[in-house]
Amino acid sequence: MRPDHAPFVDPLDDPPWAMQLVVRAEKADPPNHGAVCEAAAAAVVRLLTDPRAAEPGGEWHDAVREWESRRIRKVTRRARGVRWPEAEALPGVTVGHAGAQVRAFPPCPVRDVPPELAKLQVAGLDLADADEPGPPPAPPYAAIALNPDVTITTGKAAAQCGHAAQLLLRKGRRKHVAEWVEGGAAVHLVKDVPWRSCVKQATVAVRDGGFTEVPPGTMTAVAWLVRK
Repeated sequence: MRPDHAPFVDPLDDPPWAMQLVVRAEKADPPNHGAVCEAAAAAVVRLLTDPRAAEPGGEWHDAVREWESRRIRKVTRRARGVRWPEAEALPGVTVGHAGAQVRAFPPCPVRDVPPELAKLQVAGLDLADADEPGPPPAPPYAAIALNPDVTITTGKAAAQCGHAAQLLLRKGRRKHVAEWVEGGAAVHLVKDVPWRSCVKQATVAVRDGGFTEVPPGTMTAVAWLVRK
């Protein structure tokens, strides 16, 4: 039995690794919540399917494999002003979508996060949503739904959507996933379908590790592919 005073060590996350996501959030014209979630999910997929990550010998390949052998933790940060071009100068993949810009960075141990990212704020990214949900893109696209009974910030929601898209990329039917990726890896955040219906048709579900905002095991998001 572990002594009460001994620190808990998670063998799946020791040392912890994470993929950093940076959201551009200018004071004058911030993006909306849904657009950030969609852009974050697409950025995760585009990084993971980038040749630098997907092909053996690619400069990000080993880091991605090491991270995916652990908990697929993601940390969402916000940048504005000069901090955004500083972040964009680092290796990564940026997705611009519906007024939102999100950059995904190759995963690394959290203790080794580049200083340009480490100084960016993590907590407090909570943005207003659009008055009316935008229409879905042309298929194929990933449909992602967030659990309406769970209250989370935009930063947390973006990370959960990134998890959902990643699980769909890895666990979806290979042919259907290939069509989605080849078509640009579009993402649509579903808001007008009852949660129970979303869960029934979902291919993957995200259950949170409980490190921030929600209890461990909470189902935060589900995803499925919509095809032609």
